[in-house]
Amino acid sequence: MKSFNLSDWALHHRSFVWFLMIVSMLVGALAYINLGREEDPPFTIKTMVVSGAMPGATVREMTTQVTDRMEKKLQELDSLDYTRSITTPGRTVIFVNLLPTTKSGEITGIWTRVRHMMADIRGEFPSEFQGFGFNDEFGDVFGNIYAFTADGFSPRQLRDYVDGVRTRVLQLDEAGKVELVGAQDEKVFLEFSLRKIAGLGIDQQAIIDTLKAQNAIAPSGIIHSGPERIFVRVSGQFDAATSLDAINFRVNDRFFRLGDVATITRGYEDPPAELFRYNGEPAIGLAIGMRKGGNIVDFGETLKEEMARIVSDLPVGIGVHLVADQSAVVEESVGGFTKALLEAVLIVLAVSFVSLGFRAGFVVTLSIPLVLAMTFIGMEYAGLTLQRISLGALIIALGLLVDDAMIAIETMVSRLEKGESREKAASFAWTSIAFPMLSGTLVTVAGFLPIGFNNSNAGEYTFSLFVVIALALVLSWIVAVLFTPLIGVLLLPKSMHTHDAKPGFARRAFSHVLRGAMRWRWLTILVTVALFAGSLYSMRFVQQQFFPTSDRPELVVDVTLRRNASIEDTARAIGRLEAELAGEDGIDHFSSYVGRPAERFILAYDVQPSNPFFGQIVIVNADLAARARVRETVERFAREHLVGIDVYVKNLELGPPVGRPVQYRLGGPDIEIVRAKARDLAAVMAEDPRLKSIVTDWNEPARSLKVEILQDKARQLGVTSQQIAATLNLVLDGSTVTELRDDIYLVDVVARGQPSDRESIAAIENLQLTSASGASIPLSSLVSYGYAYEDPILYSRSRIPTITVSAAIQGPAQPATIVTALAPRIEAFRRSLPPGYDVAIGGAVESSTESQGPIAAVVPLMLVAMLTLIMIQMQSFRAMFIVVCAAPLGLIGVVAALVPSGAPLGFVAILGVLALIGILIRNSIILVHQIEVLREEGVHPWIAVFEASEMRARPIVLTAAAASLALIPISREVFWGPMAYAMMGGIIAGTLITLLFIPALYLAVFRLREPTPGPAGQGHAV
Repeated sequence: MKSFNLSDWALHHRSFVWFLMIVSMLVGALAYINLGREEDPPFTIKTMVVSGAMPGATVREMTTQVTDRMEKKLQELDSLDYTRSITTPGRTVIFVNLLPTTKSGEITGIWTRVRHMMADIRGEFPSEFQGFGFNDEFGDVFGNIYAFTADGFSPRQLRDYVDGVRTRVLQLDEAGKVELVGAQDEKVFLEFSLRKIAGLGIDQQAIIDTLKAQNAIAPSGIIHSGPERIFVRVSGQFDAATSLDAINFRVNDRFFRLGDVATITRGYEDPPAELFRYNGEPAIGLAIGMRKGGNIVDFGETLKEEMARIVSDLPVGIGVHLVADQSAVVEESVGGFTKALLEAVLIVLAVSFVSLGFRAGFVVTLSIPLVLAMTFIGMEYAGLTLQRISLGALIIALGLLVDDAMIAIETMVSRLEKGESREKAASFAWTSIAFPMLSGTLVTVAGFLPIGFNNSNAGEYTFSLFVVIALALVLSWIVAVLFTPLIGVLLLPKSMHTHDAKPGFARRAFSHVLRGAMRWRWLTILVTVALFAGSLYSMRFVQQQFFPTSDRPELVVDVTLRRNASIEDTARAIGRLEAELAGEDGIDHFSSYVGRPAERFILAYDVQPSNPFFGQIVIVNADLAARARVRETVERFAREHLVGIDVYVKNLELGPPVGRPVQYRLGGPDIEIVRAKARDLAAVMAEDPRLKSIVTDWNEPARSLKVEILQDKARQLGVTSQQIAATLNLVLDGSTVTELRDDIYLVDVVARGQPSDRESIAAIENLQLTSASGASIPLSSLVSYGYAYEDPILYSRSRIPTITVSAAIQGPAQPATIVTALAPRIEAFRRSLPPGYDVAIGGAVESSTESQGPIAAVVPLMLVAMLTLIMIQMQSFRAMFIVVCAAPLGLIGVVAALVPSGAPLGFVAILGVLALIGILIRNSIILVHQIEVLREEGVHPWIAVFEASEMRARPIVLTAAAASLALIPISREVFWGPMAYAMMGGIIAGTLITLLFIPALYLAVFRLREPTPGPAGQGHAV
């Protein structure tokens, strides 16, 4: 480091260095403008949905014949964490969840392999199996959602207009996926009276075959006539529902019109698969995504301009309503963080000016925009955006990045006070403290390694924290040794009076305390160790947390009915809630989803599977106070008027979603035992009064009607089980017989029984069949009826039937606190389970554990990196030991800050605690290095410790003040608050530890004694 002096080089190439500064500022400003804006950082949803269908199969048949085969094959995936299957009659949906440590770049290849694996086993399924479905876009985000309502228009007309809007939106440069929500498919219903068909001796299958044959599109040839080709076209295709009514059938030399035996109507899917409503009014939603890497704020503005033009072109009666606007949320969020960043900058400036004076403070001040500008350049090239994590990282880094500049200026000032020239003082900063500052900076960066190398979902979510802080700190060192000396030479006076001539009260008080700590070294060490032990004990009073809930004003209401409920019943329950919300103050608007969840309008959204018994309402409130009032209203209404229905009101989440915070999974081979034990587990959880709304994801069986066929009699009459099942399916559910080609749409023509035949159990007994000879046969003559119970739904986890018992929390308690309190009772319950059955913790506690595991795996790497850097700098085992001993003692301040404030120790706060290690080691390195420098200059070792501590007291206190006070703006944030409290407490405590404990420990380790007063020139008498 002494052979080349970068600071001296900068002073001899001033024009070039000024040029670099100007270019850095200009390019940094452009980079800031070009940086993308997002609400949250992107992270990969490592889940794929694979489905399979076998109509007519029961849940048990689907489980054994379809679900188990699929899951068994999927377990061959090396990167598989677990599978979660939801099996319903005739259908299975499997969520393929990869290990949290799976790299994002490998996901696409893994999903391709999943497709190939399913194709490999296609031949192993029953002949009735209809195939697989795949959805590897489960994590797609639709940040902008519009609702279209109609007054005086049919649903089909409204859909036509919305389709036109979709086409125009897709033409925008940054538009991604655009989907319709709640659009009802048109159907043409042929409602037969089986009694009439049987009475006329008409075979319904013959009717269906005739319709298919007449409506088919088939080649009819080309006539090659000399120089031209003439296409031959055959008529007969249906062009409207009315054309079906006139179709004639010949049966036994008699003609029948289709309209004589069937009622032909054109309508919409019945029952509907899903519904969408806006403020209780039927609507069609348009969910709009953005291309990857786009700027959501710019895209939002472009989209609004386009929608304004679209609205002006729409006819009167079609309303367009903005349901979700992520661009506005991001703009407000980025604006809020930018304001917090400005506040932090002002705080750091104030600390610099007050502590260093105007000129020296102004030099430090100029380093801030330089470092930020260069950081913005690095962020743009790294592909980072401005979002919650990166902006918070900038604020955290702000208090740290001035550290190097403060130390460099403090060193220059000290040399100017000794009468040196500004150029020589600037050069001395490089030779004396550049390498210790670099070591300290790299150690601080190493403290954030568990964030950078944490490859879990939470680690991916917070990855930009590591990149931004590492960039800012390394660049701050470059600015301190390259730019700051030049600025200091320009702005600092030629000579300065020593500030040690007349020390103030604070300096005299510190000197007195420092002498006492050094003279009573063992007492100082003992008190510090006792405080550390007390902080370890007090950790039990600090609540644990994964990620906090969002401070956005939305509320999400999950409405879950019994598992065999119809979508009409779900719609009625949702409608009752809508009626209650309609007159509630403080609600801006709400949107309802029946039979499906809301679109993923933010990345961290807990998307539930689509089911007829499920619905969601997303309520956008005016502010947080209104959110609290509306939440209470909905919960009270649900308790009083929606008894037996699970209504769960929740805020949006930050970080990877987890659903209900307290969850336990109970699994085992026998469904009935799992069902019974799940009820017992729920009773154990109910013993904790802090838990409410305890539910299971499945449990109750559903009624089924058993149709027992008299096989001998059926064969005698020429009727098969398949015919009976097909007839029942045709009457009850309907069967698509052909399609009506209407413009861009294919409208299914569905044959089904008339309402009186399909809407009651009693009507089935009166159904009529037609034998092969055309004779009418009452169904009741061939079958007997009975009732039974079966599972309407079955959840499995890694092929094991599993029930999740989950609960909400009432009061301020955190999930980890409650799970810890329940641990003895849950363990006793686990011991009572039969062999093969087990209980596992789920929810927020499981997610937190999974995210902290990769952190723990990286901590050894962090420690090795730190120790290596320390040893390179210290070149002494004893000095390294002294420096390292300061690292864990920041916990004293962390606990002292978290316990009184009640702030939980969440995932982000843990990252802050780890970062504290690097900050404290950095200060210790600089202090111990200064001691060694003074000892090399011949100063008595004891006095060297004292003078070095005094000399480094001001820069250490200043940087601690800047780092801690700069966190105040984000301490008000829900997400960053706990981390801010932890770091502020740790930095303050760490400052005292560095300035008092490290000198005492140094004396103890090196066995140094205080010198006796001697003649002048031999040192200070102490």
